[in-house]
Order: sequence, then structure tokens, then C-alpha cells
Amino acid sequence: QAHLVESGGGSVPPGGSLRLSCTASQDTYSTYCMGWFRQAPGREREGVAITGAGGTDYARSVAGRFSISRDDIERTLYLRIDDLKPEDTAMYYCAADPPLCTIKGITHPKYWGQGTQVTLSS
Repeated sequence: QAHLVESGGGSVPPGGSLRLSCTASQDTYSTYCMGWFRQAPGREREGVAITGAGGTDYARSVAGRFSISRDDIERTLYLRIDDLKPEDTAMYYCAADPPLCTIKGITHPKYWGQGTQVTLSS
């Protein structure tokens, strides 16, 4: 059964950093394309980062500040967030097996977790 569990969210001051983690079950991690999308209240899902056979890609809004990586031995996906901005406040979801391994495609994955909240503190 597919299973993704995120952790690492929290309240961070402007310009701060976080590292989100996502541990996947064997069945889910065998799907090579994985990534992260986020959703703020009242807004649509926004793909932020993907990693797959073609490499990594990022949304323009986060390029240079976000970094996606994976540990295949631990079956864990990471998202490093640097220089946190107000627009980064959202629930962040780990996702796997999208219809297309793209920033847009990761917003409609076959599997996703329960999410972890990232908030910019004042």
C-alpha cells in the first residue's frame, strides 16, 4: 500500500531555512518520479520541485531557494527551503507518480502524504 509521511515543517522567521523530509513505502518509492507541491488557503495547488529520470526541476517562484534531493537507501525525499518568504507559507505535500514528471504534473500525483505546514513567523 502506498504510503508517504512528511515531517520538518514549522514556523520560521523571514529569511530562515527549513528541511522537509518525506519517508516513502517501498511500493511508492519504486515510482521514480517524486516531488513536492504546496497549497495555501484559498489557493490552488502549486508544484514546487520534482526529481525523476530527467533530473530535477523547480517552479520559477522557488528556483535558487529550494533544493530537492533523495536518499534511495532510506527511501526518503527531502526539500531544503532557504531564504523563506511570505509567499512560501503553505501546507507542503510530498507526492509520487504524477501523470507527467513536470512541475505542473506533480500537482496531480497518484500518491501524496498528509502534508506538513510551513509558516513564516513575524
